[in-house]
Amino acid sequence: MSSYLISGGRSLSGQLHVHGSKNAALPIIAASLLHHGVTVIRGCPDILDVRYMIEILRSIGCGVLYEGDVLQIDASEICLENISRECVGKMRSSILLLGAALGRCRRMILDYPGGCTIGARPVDIHLKALEQMGVHIEEKDGAIHCETGGLSGVRIVLPYPSVGATENLMMAGAMAEGITWIQNAAKEPEVSDLAGFLSAMGVSIYGAGTDRIGILGKCSLHDAEYRVMTDRIVAGTYLLAAAGTGGEIELLDVAERHIHCLLHLCEAMGCEIRMTERGIRIKSARRLFAVEDIHTQPFPGFPTDMQSQLMAVLATARGESVIYEHIFENRFRTAGELQKMGADIQIKNNRAVIRGVRKLKGCHVSAKDLRGGAALVIAGLMAEGDTIVENSIFVERGYQDICKDLTQLGAEIRHCRDTREG
Repeated sequence: MSSYLISGGRSLSGQLHVHGSKNAALPIIAASLLHHGVTVIRGCPDILDVRYMIEILRSIGCGVLYEGDVLQIDASEICLENISRECVGKMRSSILLLGAALGRCRRMILDYPGGCTIGARPVDIHLKALEQMGVHIEEKDGAIHCETGGLSGVRIVLPYPSVGATENLMMAGAMAEGITWIQNAAKEPEVSDLAGFLSAMGVSIYGAGTDRIGILGKCSLHDAEYRVMTDRIVAGTYLLAAAGTGGEIELLDVAERHIHCLLHLCEAMGCEIRMTERGIRIKSARRLFAVEDIHTQPFPGFPTDMQSQLMAVLATARGESVIYEHIFENRFRTAGELQKMGADIQIKNNRAVIRGVRKLKGCHVSAKDLRGGAALVIAGLMAEGDTIVENSIFVERGYQDICKDLTQLGAEIRHCRDTREG
């Protein structure tokens, strides 16, 4: 079992480039299957989830070259029957393959996707919407069996602005007959990034970034090259790490509009935020103020993917903070690990009450999921003494090299990989 070893008490300082977005890269990689040709994706983060997706593509016959942050995919010939069930079971984003695969091959059997256990993550929204487009779906033997005689462009009203469902329908719509309209669509920046890639490949798509997206199907596709957006969740994680340690850092090439809600909360906690020519600078006081009534919401609201990291920072804030989790019911599992470090956190249903303590104490904790693992790393940086964060593999799913990045900012952290692994 690999771990992070952290010596706390150091204020972060310096400049840092943030790597490409996990949540943008994965749907773009899936969308490359729509085209019988070559796709080049720049700024692609070298993280475990991308590696799993690459193995899935190779298992179905794609030619893949991955050097530095450049991923080249040749999807000229694919065979979905050979898909790697092991990799599908490791990541929830494998569900994003459905839209592109059905659009191209009209038939797919996909095991239920895996990933972090932070909630039920029902795929019903995806499946019911695809059924409206003419897909026959049967769930049996732990897998989703899908088949269609051809996708039809229709008007789909999502019951919830699901990012994954919106992205799947965008990909399916690119191959459908006629125009597909998605209403109550997700407005996250990663959805707009997928639309940018589809457009670069030749798809006519309108309204991305709003709650109504239109896709004209059966466009002529061609080879494309595209750069993935910067990872706003990684950027937010490092901004909160600086806030929690009383530091001052500048993140380069980060779009303020992507993390506006988080920046507003950082200012409410007592941080100074300034836009620079190249990015965002944060300067933090040593002890922050509590914030009341924080609600996780779809974009442009406060993202659930930042909730655990914010909880870690608020654990030492002056006063009482309250966080309401409206997206994933198990997102509060990290609270128990923070309590081991001395945090005063009470959980009831979807509500967490955090009463700030003077200091956290370093100890042995274990990551339960990706963002919770990042939160424990932040807590370790803030804590007095040494902290060991087990199950670092969760963090590696979404952070390219968190130890290298934080060390560049002055943290004392190292990665210890169990020699029994691999």
